[in-house]
Amino acid sequence: MRNDRILPPKLQQLVDTFEMFDPADRTGLLLSYADQFREVPAEVATRPFAKSHQVPQCESEAYVWAVKRPNATLDLYFAVENPAGVSAKALAAILGKTLSGLPAREIAQVTPDIVEKIFRQNISMGKGLGLMSMVQAVRTLANAAERSDTTHDA
Repeated sequence: MRNDRILPPKLQQLVDTFEMFDPADRTGLLLSYADQFREVPAEVATRPFAKSHQVPQCESEAYVWAVKRPNATLDLYFAVENPAGVSAKALAAILGKTLSGLPAREIAQVTPDIVEKIFRQNISMGKGLGLMSMVQAVRTLANAAERSDTTHDA
């Protein structure tokens, strides 16, 4: 699959790793990322989470936050309210590990097509739309952070 966009190095490395695996092994790798998921810390957000951070179209009731660091990079945080939201947890862990610490402009360039590269046929169309919405929510927050001078969550 051709991609004209350059991904941030950590994310590109992860995509390259996933592309080496057949579907069964890819599922195992995705499950290991889901196990690495860590929910948003209380100093960033607590329940009930603000609807403004909820990812539209996500069956797993995912939420996303982007917090600026003093050096103007972002940290990404996620919550997944559906305990069965394994795919959302896997994607949250992947995005958090590969994009946190980057400048907002780099994060904003990651497009939702990354979901197909990572998950391939391991998800249904409905889940795929929800996961692509998670990526879009991250992009929206990154774009807002880039335009903002505040150090509060974007």
